[in-house]
Amino acid sequence: MSIPQMEQKKRSSMQTNKKILTVVGVILIAANLRAPITSVGPVFSSIRDDLGISNTLAGTIPTAILFTFALFSPFVPKITRRFSMELTLFMSIALLFVGIGIRSFGRVDTLFLGTVIIGSSIAICNVLLPSFIKHHFATKLGLMTGLYAVSMNLFGAIGSGISAPISSSLGFGWSGSLGCWGILTLLTMIFWVPKLRNNQESLDFFRKENKKRPISLWRSKLAWNVTLFMGSQSFVFFTVISWIPEILETKGLNANEGGWMLSLMQLSMLPVTFIVPILAGRFSKQQILVWISFLLLVVGLMGILYGVSFLIPLWMIMIGIGIGMAFSLAMMFFSLRTKDTQEAAELSGMAQSLGYLLAAIGPILFGWLHDITYHWTVPLFMLIFISVIILITGVNSGKNVYVTSAK
Repeated sequence: MSIPQMEQKKRSSMQTNKKILTVVGVILIAANLRAPITSVGPVFSSIRDDLGISNTLAGTIPTAILFTFALFSPFVPKITRRFSMELTLFMSIALLFVGIGIRSFGRVDTLFLGTVIIGSSIAICNVLLPSFIKHHFATKLGLMTGLYAVSMNLFGAIGSGISAPISSSLGFGWSGSLGCWGILTLLTMIFWVPKLRNNQESLDFFRKENKKRPISLWRSKLAWNVTLFMGSQSFVFFTVISWIPEILETKGLNANEGGWMLSLMQLSMLPVTFIVPILAGRFSKQQILVWISFLLLVVGLMGILYGVSFLIPLWMIMIGIGIGMAFSLAMMFFSLRTKDTQEAAELSGMAQSLGYLLAAIGPILFGWLHDITYHWTVPLFMLIFISVIILITGVNSGKNVYVTSAK
């Protein structure tokens, strides 16, 4: 083998290793984006009783995260153009580590302060990762979006399943149970450090992209449909993970069993969050996937409301698959409905900002409806109504056009 061939083989091997490390980096960051949130639901009653707060105030815990999602999301493209994708992601994970630590102090003030910090850091990653994937894996959008979604939902399911046992059985309490996720965050920070060597290359790319004509999505009907679709599916998801364990307690399950049912719901999301992005990437239109998601959500919610208790696992699986499909489609729309990385970042920022602002209403409104009706019927019918919005906006978002060319 000649020297040029050896050099070429060496460069090819280095590029392959670099790609593998980038894939692992995406998976690790995604693993941090749900667990710090989903771990709250199973210890919800413990937090409420320990701190002496009402259902309505307790409902503002997940709502605070969603409001910070909405607040920080529009600024992510600007932050990225200033610091690059790699450095922005690293700083957001470091901020997440700080937020988890503060939330674990076990007081009302630190609970909400830590929650806001956690929300701001996750917001940055939420907006940036779809754009990061489109930039680094343009020919593998479906596969990488699937891996990203699976990692996020797998660790979200683990968070739901082990939160209550760590709190009660191991005696860590709710604060220790929520704080243990700082370990995963720290490991992710350590792994991501070598990626900072690509900082200048990424920074130059985004500055070049920024020199293109300004993008305005506010007059795009398609962008608004993607935004409402994102917000509606997030509304249902964050409301369910906040309240379903307590709802199931009225069906005869204890806190641990409720946590495992929530975990089952999220585990059922895993296959579809991997498969659906791949299918969506191959279909020119995605309306059929939206319809399947809608039907599963409605049947699952009606089952929780009127079905027999021994079928609760089935209802939770149906809800999980429905939410998983909707979430995967929302993530894919950021790439499928845009022409380049800059458009993807702008659409992601708009959809996640306004979408999470809509979703933020969910947990607190759900708790308020229960407080004034003393039943779960009206709150659950509210989720069914939101599922109809998911259907309408999803069908519109599934059209094979770009946000900057759609009328």
